[in-house]
Amino acid sequence: MAASAQYMATPVARRAGALCRTAKLAYAPVMGHIPDDSALMLRYQDGDTAAFETLYRRHNDPLYRYLLRLCRHRDTAEDIFQDVWGKIIKARSNYRPTAKFTTFLYRVAHNCFIDHIRRNKRHTNSTEFDPEIHSDPGEQPDVLTERSLARERLLVALQDLPEEQRDAFLLREEAGLSVAQIASVTGCSRETAKSRIRYAVTKLKVAISEPEDEVRATATVSGEER
Repeated sequence: MAASAQYMATPVARRAGALCRTAKLAYAPVMGHIPDDSALMLRYQDGDTAAFETLYRRHNDPLYRYLLRLCRHRDTAEDIFQDVWGKIIKARSNYRPTAKFTTFLYRVAHNCFIDHIRRNKRHTNSTEFDPEIHSDPGEQPDVLTERSLARERLLVALQDLPEEQRDAFLLREEAGLSVAQIASVTGCSRETAKSRIRYAVTKLKVAISEPEDEVRATATVSGEER
């Protein structure tokens, strides 16, 4: 519990390191292979905080991107991000590798997002993105402009997607989950998950390739797909 409290009290970028300043088990430094996520979680369950640091670093970035694009607001994503890892820490004593760790992690993230919606309805009206977050400084200005416009259209289209489609798409693209895993995380059938991804991809492709007014017209015509 002391390690958990210390973790939650530090900024995101420093939390894993804070945990790993505690004593490590003797076997941690001599791992001769790359353990999978479930093995790392089980080692953390036994007190190996170095295993948790590895687990955190593996999933830190994709989890945050998933939450940022799902929530559409940095402060909200940050709050839920902290909540997710806090729940992972608390759940370590009861953890059982009955499914892939990523399924477990993103089910927790999905549930934390749903809980946030129930507590605070206002997040749906907030958007705060940095459109140049993935820009290459070596690109020519015209290329940067085109990429920026395409990215803005993509972000607008993501916001316009029905929540279930946006969630399924981000679980696939940001978290790298399979259709079966997405169905498990979101509590729907495999066919429903596949359908949500298909509709989302179709709408986003249109958004990237067409001007904004054509995108809105297309969205209006295809509204029955939602």
